[in-house]
Amino acid sequence: MGMWSIGLGAIGVAVTGILLANTNLFLSKPEVASLEFLETTELKSLGEEERTFKAGELWKKNGAVIMAVRRPGCFLCREEASELSSLKPQLDQLGIPLYAVVKEKIGTEVEDFQHYFKGEIFLDEKKKFYGPHKRKMLLMGFIRLGVWQNFLRAWKNGYSGNLEGEGFILGGVYVIGAGKQGVLLEHREREFGDKVILQSVLDAAEKIKPQAADTE
Repeated sequence: MGMWSIGLGAIGVAVTGILLANTNLFLSKPEVASLEFLETTELKSLGEEERTFKAGELWKKNGAVIMAVRRPGCFLCREEASELSSLKPQLDQLGIPLYAVVKEKIGTEVEDFQHYFKGEIFLDEKKKFYGPHKRKMLLMGFIRLGVWQNFLRAWKNGYSGNLEGEGFILGGVYVIGAGKQGVLLEHREREFGDKVILQSVLDAAEKIKPQAADTE
């Protein structure tokens, strides 16, 4: 009887742990990233002529939509990148560029990611676009029902990936206005595969005022 009690107790603890892991109780809360915090971020270009510059250059004139990529080889990130890229015709019409930042460059991961993402990609070595408080989802992510639903959705949509690189620091998507207009949309991943709502990106982008019309 004693062994049965121990076994049932262990099962009860496991079930309770799984149930709690599928709530938002233990999810780390994102800290809002101010414009002042983001615009001083040092980014590196990844083209033939590498240069380092302040991120504020990206949205100074026309604003920008920026994806902070959790991991270029992740099939969930590739899915979101592809969906964001589907907005490029509308963004081009508004005169708003689409960019992405990655936290590391491994092998051909960024080049491979470029098949899914139709904007320029930069390196954010200090991971400021993943902060100010960098949030991680570790093994808990693999027992969350929402994550498995996201896996299944991306797989059904034909996306595949690999396990290269750091993939636990959660990413997000920003819509930033021109000049000092500020951060108009800040979407932070709550769990692996938690995508931004595309219409919310467009709605925020339509609020961007070109620098010429922005009074500072």
